[in-house]
Amino acid sequence: MTQEINNCIEELKKGNLILYPTDTVWGIGCDATNPDAVKKVYDLKRREDTKALICLVANQAMLERHVEQVPEVAYDIMDLAEKPTTIVFDQPKGIAKNLIEEDNTLAIRVASDKFCQYLINKFGKPIVSTSANISGETTPKQFKEISQEILKGVDYVVNLPEENKNPSPSSIIKLSYDGQVKVIRE
Repeated sequence: MTQEINNCIEELKKGNLILYPTDTVWGIGCDATNPDAVKKVYDLKRREDTKALICLVANQAMLERHVEQVPEVAYDIMDLAEKPTTIVFDQPKGIAKNLIEEDNTLAIRVASDKFCQYLINKFGKPIVSTSANISGETTPKQFKEISQEILKGVDYVVNLPEENKNPSPSSIIKLSYDGQVKVIRE
C-alpha cells in the first residue's frame, strides 16, 4: 500500500488525475487546491464546472484549515454517522476556486478508510473525490464496471482492485452558518 500511496502523491503533485478506491465508490481524484487539475476532472467527466465536486480531507484538523468556521453540529454528524457522510460547508478556503459552488459552499468528507486517510495525510492537502464515470452515466459499483474512457483518461490507476467490497455513495448534508441542516442525499 505504501508504494501505491507514493505513486499517487507523485501524480497529484504534477497536477495529474488518479483513479482510486475511496471510502465509498471508486473515485477520480486530484489536488483540490490546483485549479488546472480540477479542470481536468470536469473535462474527463464531461461535466460543467458549475456542478461542484466533493473534496476528501484526512481528518478534522485538515477540515478546519479549509472551512472558515465549522459549525458544532458538524462534529456531532461526523461522530454519529453510520456511513460515510459528506457535509456541504459555507465559506471554504485554500481550495481551487473552480471547486467552490456559486453560493460559496463546498462539499467535504473526512475520509473514513485507511487508504484515503494515509494518502491525504501524506499529501498534506485535500483531494477531489468524484465517481469514476462520465457525468449522467451510472456510477460504477465495482472496479470492473469503470469505463475504458475513464481508465484511459486518468494518469494513474491505484492497484488495489480488491478495495470497496460494499460500495455506495456517501450521504450528503448541507450545513449553514445559521444552523440550518438539509439532507441532500441519504
